[in-house]
Amino acid sequence: MDFDFSSEEKMVRDQVDRYLMNNCENGVFRSVLEGEGAYSEDVWRGLVEMGVPGTAISAEYGGVGAGYSTLCLVAEQLGAYLAPTPFSSSIYLAAEAIQLFGSEDQKQTWLPKLAAGEVIGTLAVTESTQESTEDNIQVSCSDGKLSGRKLIVPHAGIADLCVVVARDINAGVNLYLVDLGDAIGASPGSVSVTPIDTVDNTMNSCSVQFANTPCELLGAPGEGWHQLKVVYDRAAVLIAFEQIGGARKALDMAVDYAKGRFAFGRPIGSFQALKHMMADMYVALKLAESNCYYAAWALSTDSAELPLAAATARVSATQAYQLCARDNIQVHGGMGFTWEFDCHLYYRRSNYLTLMLGGLSTWEDKLIHALPSGKAA
Repeated sequence: MDFDFSSEEKMVRDQVDRYLMNNCENGVFRSVLEGEGAYSEDVWRGLVEMGVPGTAISAEYGGVGAGYSTLCLVAEQLGAYLAPTPFSSSIYLAAEAIQLFGSEDQKQTWLPKLAAGEVIGTLAVTESTQESTEDNIQVSCSDGKLSGRKLIVPHAGIADLCVVVARDINAGVNLYLVDLGDAIGASPGSVSVTPIDTVDNTMNSCSVQFANTPCELLGAPGEGWHQLKVVYDRAAVLIAFEQIGGARKALDMAVDYAKGRFAFGRPIGSFQALKHMMADMYVALKLAESNCYYAAWALSTDSAELPLAAATARVSATQAYQLCARDNIQVHGGMGFTWEFDCHLYYRRSNYLTLMLGGLSTWEDKLIHALPSGKAA
């Protein structure tokens, strides 16, 4: 097995890196965080013009068809620069669900628009502070109409399309497509979107209330929960790459500060306590990177090992990002806790991504259950 990336894939990574370096400095994240827009329209427009949203969408449906390995490297750069765009919701979740389970008509209708950035998509699952399970989904569908409330739906305030996990009393849990623009236009009040404050408001999280909202079945009836798990496994790999991108930046910030900040006549990075702290950050990052590379291979080859690889990458990347973001603040000392320093930006994103797709304990359980029999111990 070759877990490395090709020269073409690395070239795309470098192009995205250069674009974000020049157009997505931390000030862009701050402006969105402080309420100057729900997302960075300029950064999003630039990514769209480069064709980045269509990276893994088939050329048959208006995408680039460059594959998931390339998309993983794109995700890493988006995470490194904290890009305040709806990329993850629109591409990792909504587009992936349609590409995997949509009818030919649904694919032809939505994938070209998602690839071209003409519409923004999202996925609505969570309904309470409890972990979402197949048994506690309460949003219901009857006669093609959705009713109920979803919480913490990322980028719902700017989304045009929503994939909703809901229960049909006859067919069980299904995935449904909701054209938010059409629903609101055809029946005012059928969809109500309310912003929610979270640790990272650049993710534009909202609660969404459905009231007899027109919807369309996505995929086979009764298979919605299984379909969601498939989408989550694939999205987990991409989120893990965002996490290692952010972890790397947080580590770099800590190292640069430790080299340039002097105390008692020498760089603070020469003190043993800080050296050990940054060494632990480095080890956690490198472990996560190796697991993410394995997961990228499993995703790009559609391997049967994907559930195991995704859970392994997700757990290690979450731990690495949380450690690096937290200890970056510690290396900066008292100034690391201030609004003016950028440490808290990575800490915010690390905590949001930890809970996206389910928390760390959820993925630890998935990892245990994905291990071959006899290996869990």
